[in-house]
Amino acid sequence: MKNHCITFAIGLAAGIFGGLIGLGGGIIMIPLLVGLLKLDQCRAHGTSLAVLIFTGISGAITYGHYGQIDWMAAAALALPSLLTAAAGARLANRLPDWKLKKIFGAFLIFCSVLLLFKPSLTNMIGTLPGYTPIIALVITGIITGFLSGLMGVGGGTIMVPAMVLLAGFSQHGAQGTALLVMVPMGSVGAFTHWRLGNVAGSLLYGMVPGIILGTFAGGNIAQIIPDNPLRYMFVLVTVYMGWRYINTVSPVTCE
Repeated sequence: MKNHCITFAIGLAAGIFGGLIGLGGGIIMIPLLVGLLKLDQCRAHGTSLAVLIFTGISGAITYGHYGQIDWMAAAALALPSLLTAAAGARLANRLPDWKLKKIFGAFLIFCSVLLLFKPSLTNMIGTLPGYTPIIALVITGIITGFLSGLMGVGGGTIMVPAMVLLAGFSQHGAQGTALLVMVPMGSVGAFTHWRLGNVAGSLLYGMVPGIILGTFAGGNIAQIIPDNPLRYMFVLVTVYMGWRYINTVSPVTCE
C-alpha cells in the first residue's frame, strides 16, 4: 500500500509538471524512481517511458479540447521518431549504469538551457520560410525518437523549443502537439524496453492513475497562468538534478 502511494505521488508530480509545460514528465519521474524506489537507471528509463504513454494521452485530450494541437506537425514529428525510438532503447540497455546517469545529467542541463533562453532564441532565430519548418520537424522527430528511447523521456524538451523557435508555434500549441507525439513514440520505446526486461510493471498501478490525473490538472492550469515563473522554477530543479547525475561515480552496470 505504501509503495502504491509513493508511485501515485511520483506520477502525480510528473503529470502536473508535464501538463503545465508540455513535457512527458520523465525528467521528474526518473530521478524519483532511482532515488525513492531504488530502481537502477535503465529500469527507471523503461518504466518512465511506459508511463509517459498515458501522459501523452491525457495531455493531448486536454490541449486538444482547447484546439491546441497541430496534426500535420504531429505527423512530421511522430513518423520518423518511430524509426529511431527502439534504437535508443537498445543502446540504453547496453550502457553502464553510471554512464547512463552522466548522459542523463548532461541532457537535463541542455534542456534547461533551451527552456531558460527560449524567448531570446525565438527573437534571434525567427521563423523558417516555406516548407523548411516541416523538414526541421522531421529531423527533430528523428533525433527526439532516439533520445526518448535512450533517456526514457517524452521528448517535449526537444520538440517544444523546435516548434516554437523554428516553426513559429505558440507555446500552448507546441505543448499540445508534443504531448500527442509522445503516445506513438513512447509506445515504441516502452515496448522495446519491456522486451528487454526494463519495465517495472508492478509500479504502473500507482503511477498511471497519478500521471493521468496530474497531466489533466496541469494541462488545465496551463491555460490560465503565464509559463515564465514555472519555467524558471523548472530550470532550477533540473539543473540541480542534472549536476548531481553528472557527478555520479557509481560503477554499477545496467543489465
